[in-house]
Amino acid sequence: MHTVVPFSGTDPCTRLSPVLEPAERREFAAAMRDDVLDAVDAAGGDPELVVPEPLDCDQADVPVTVDDRDLSTAVNAALDADAGPTAVVMADLALAEPRTLAALFEADGDVVVAPGRGGGTNALVVRHPDFRVDYHGASFLDHLRAARDAGASVREFDSHRLATDVDEPDDLAELLLHGDGRATRWLRQAGFDLTVADGRVGVERTTSGGDPT
Repeated sequence: MHTVVPFSGTDPCTRLSPVLEPAERREFAAAMRDDVLDAVDAAGGDPELVVPEPLDCDQADVPVTVDDRDLSTAVNAALDADAGPTAVVMADLALAEPRTLAALFEADGDVVVAPGRGGGTNALVVRHPDFRVDYHGASFLDHLRAARDAGASVREFDSHRLATDVDEPDDLAELLLHGDGRATRWLRQAGFDLTVADGRVGVERTTSGGDPT
């Protein structure tokens, strides 16, 4: 399945600024991106990066489309360009596994929506020609409504791994707990580790680490 992976590498993961310097955020975002691309490929998907500016990507076999418009407009342009079923998977879903994405791709429905925590939309499968995305606000509810307005059957895809977009400091604990890809290794090499206090798991940076790349 053709799978659009939106990604911006210029100033990514801004909400991780309290724990990562700008250069570190770029490296970490690239590691998550490559984890997602690997998972999409292993799930039988056909990934395409959609970026607002040209970038150097380690995975030279992945096609890259440059579109400097806002996220919704860029993704809708990708949907317009492909008349067949198309998935959209965000580049910060570092916990995504091939089996989870394969189940998403195979799920029934003209529109399949995988919600993120807090009301966002982390992944979609679009099979209806009239459905278009809108990532502003509580996009999960907006996408359910848009699917119904288009006359499309809609299914919610409930998945912890797809619901966990890693963009806040607290999200790093989820990655250290459940991840085993590039992004998890990057965190550990950068000196991050799990902590437990008052029965809650957190994360701290115990050392500056070595070169996490």
